Amino acid sequence: MIINQWVPAAHRSDAIGDHARRVRDVLRTQGHQSDIFAIAVDDDMRDEVRPFADPSAAGGDVTIYHFAMPSVMTEAFAALGGARVLQYHNITPARFFAPYAPELFGLAARGRQELASLAGRVDLALGVSEFNRRELESLGFRDTGILPLAMDLDALTQAPRTPALEALLDDEFTNFLFVGRVAPHKMIEDVIRLAEHYKRYVDAYYRFIFVGRTDVVPRYYNMLRAFIGQLGWLPERFVFTGPVPVSDLAAYYRSASVYISMSEHEGFCAPLVEAMAMGVPVLAYSCTAIPETLEGAGVQFAPKDFEQAAELMADLAYDDTLRASILDGQRRRLTHFLGGRVEDGLRLLVGRFQ
Repeated sequence: MIINQWVPAAHRSDAIGDHARRVRDVLRTQGHQSDIFAIAVDDDMRDEVRPFADPSAAGGDVTIYHFAMPSVMTEAFAALGGARVLQYHNITPARFFAPYAPELFGLAARGRQELASLAGRVDLALGVSEFNRRELESLGFRDTGILPLAMDLDALTQAPRTPALEALLDDEFTNFLFVGRVAPHKMIEDVIRLAEHYKRYVDAYYRFIFVGRTDVVPRYYNMLRAFIGQLGWLPERFVFTGPVPVSDLAAYYRSASVYISMSEHEGFCAPLVEAMAMGVPVLAYSCTAIPETLEGAGVQFAPKDFEQAAELMADLAYDDTLRASILDGQRRRLTHFLGGRVEDGLRLLVGRFQ
């Protein structure tokens, strides 16, 4: 069987692109012909992803369309003759972008409208989480399910050591970590507010590290830097790394005392799973898909009580008994993401159309 995948843009170290490549590899291992097609392909991906203009893009017996943004692929997908499988990776609500990026506000609004336009025009609609599946159902998609996000945790847990970076991080400061795009829905300003409470009530020897792209919403990133300056803090206490190779990412996880999420919208939140795999206790504001991803693991809180959260940070960092208990719970939850979930899901998917 020919099973193609469509992604609007192919970037390395991008969750959707990484997922699509792993799905392709599993499908090939299961004996199917499978390729990925994209409109925009980074130079270092051209050996792995074919251009969408290639006529064979429309030749699949089954086509999986990874949807997270509007694109010309949508109408072409709806018109395909073969089986059409939508995989929805979530769209950040437009309201988060309104103060910072009108163009992204419009893109997110159009994306949700375009997603809804596919209801009744696909054979199967899948989320990467139950949270996303319920959104599909609310938009009118009738035949829905879940295909889990394919994550290569071994690449992270077995990444080579980086002695120079690890030596820099191993000093008198306690490291608190966030991983992901620096974007408004991630609520990085609330991490900074949390740092203020931590400094005031707990300890002055801290460092907050933000690993991920800072160029997604430049005005938002500039606001964060200005906010840090207004509070009079030393910039080296708030480190924005930009994108990093997996070996550096592993070093940041290894150095972290606590992983922090103050995000107010997540369709899955892969860094929570990465943190669990790397043995870092998670402290997360409980909203959207986060309770589903953690399923009782880590420490979740709501509402956003910054004093309480600062105390929880300290407990996770310094209370060895509590820390061991939380890490034990996270290891149990991590087993849910290991094994053959994606392989089994793909067998079931293919079986529907054979």
